[in-house]
Amino acid sequence: MKQTIFTIIENKALTDSVYQMTLSGDTEGIACGQFVNIKLDGLFLRRPISVCDCTEGTLTLVYKVVGKGTEQMSRMKEGSLDVLTGLGNGYDTSISGEQVLCLGGGVGVPPLYMLTKKLISEGKKVTVILGFNTKNEVFYEQEFRALGAEVTVTTADGSYGTKGFVTDALKCVDYTYFYTCGPEPMLKAVYGATNTGGQFSFEERMGCGFGACMGCSCKTITGYKRICKEGPVLQKEEILWAD
Repeated sequence: MKQTIFTIIENKALTDSVYQMTLSGDTEGIACGQFVNIKLDGLFLRRPISVCDCTEGTLTLVYKVVGKGTEQMSRMKEGSLDVLTGLGNGYDTSISGEQVLCLGGGVGVPPLYMLTKKLISEGKKVTVILGFNTKNEVFYEQEFRALGAEVTVTTADGSYGTKGFVTDALKCVDYTYFYTCGPEPMLKAVYGATNTGGQFSFEERMGCGFGACMGCSCKTITGYKRICKEGPVLQKEEILWAD
């Protein structure tokens, strides 16, 4: 964990409720699948945001406005941010095989972008399935295509792409391993629909964001793990779903 002051370069809307913030600062040590924790004026708790992309000196965050903190972020056009980086256990690409499937739902899409870029740089064939509720919520489809991934978009109402959920689209994909991020109902459905090993990135409300408060613990086959510390990425084989 490292505390860094970043400068806002750009903050723009991608949809009615999803924004992309680009920051400049020290990005050394940030890995795909990790998250950052942002201090905001007037708010006691920092806000955890997943890492969408990271290059030398530039950090990209894609977030959805869901409360006071993210609403405050959406109004920022310039200035500095106090950010804790290098948080969480990210994705491991060393065990993925050559044909990789990435499945993202809603704001579970952004962490898969940096992951997909890394997988392709390692010479792997990547298929990406992005799931949304409706057409006006779709974002980052072209960004994934530009990386060289094969992309399918699903919408629950059928207004764009394939009608249904990400699990409906994966039936037609050949893959040796998968990665996924999204709301828990989606993750649980992916768990039941996949037949290979995989890694799941969980979305969870966090207090401290670095393992001190135990507020985001979940039960696994080896005991309780903290989503902010041992997670947010867990292996498929260790997950125990709550009834």
